[in-house]
Order: sequence, then structure tokens, then C-alpha cells
Amino acid sequence: MLIENLGYLLYGNLVLIGFIYVYLYKLRKLIGFQLGMNISMLVGGFGAIVTGIILIYQFPLKFVLITIISTMLGMLIGGLFGGLFDYQTLLTGYINGLMMGIMAPMVGAAANNSILFLSFIESVFLFSLILVFFSAKHT
Repeated sequence: MLIENLGYLLYGNLVLIGFIYVYLYKLRKLIGFQLGMNISMLVGGFGAIVTGIILIYQFPLKFVLITIISTMLGMLIGGLFGGLFDYQTLLTGYINGLMMGIMAPMVGAAANNSILFLSFIESVFLFSLILVFFSAKHT
């Protein structure tokens, strides 16, 4: 039952990332360099980690393909969020998404389909997005 719902969880995560991107796009001129760097690292890295863990839970024997997907998605998300601010932030978000995307399937495989671990990662991810939302709002 859990395996069937993981696709919805992944979709929900990507939709939340999209909403945060649209919100930050409107505020990008007001956000400073340091906050922009932290936002691109956080969202790119967590996007890759959550995607890699969910996918390795769904497809445990497709390790190489999932590593490629989570790495590419992490680089894309980190680069997009970093591109909101400047080129140095773009590069930082890109590299952080790359590193987290490579590590994510290994972490997911080591977790061995633990619901507790997935719940923990999801709750930290959601809390982090809420933190990004409020930190950008108060700039």
C-alpha cells in the first residue's frame, strides 16, 4: 500500500518546490546574496535527497537509473533556484544538487524501506520549505 502512494508523495514534493519557486521569483530582487545561496543549497539538495529516497523505495533494483534521475533533478532544482539570484549562487545550488543526488539512493537503500526514516525526511523537508517561505517573506 505504501509503495503505491509514494508516487503521489513525490508529485506533491515537486509541486511544493514549484510553488516555492514561483513565490521566490516574485521576491528575488529583495533577497540578499547569503539568503539566496542558502535557499538554492537547501531546496536543490533536499529536492535531490527526497526524490532519490522515494524512487529507491519504489524501484529498489534500479540503482543506477535512480542515481541518474535524482542527480539530474537535484542539479536542475539547485540551478533554477540559484539562477534566481546570481551566477555564483547558481553554481552552488547546481553542485549541491549534484552531490546530494548522488548520495540519495545510497541513503535510501541503507534505510531499507523504513517508514520512520521516510517520515523523518519528509517532515524535515516540509519544515525546511516553510522556513524558506518565512525567511524570504521577512526580507
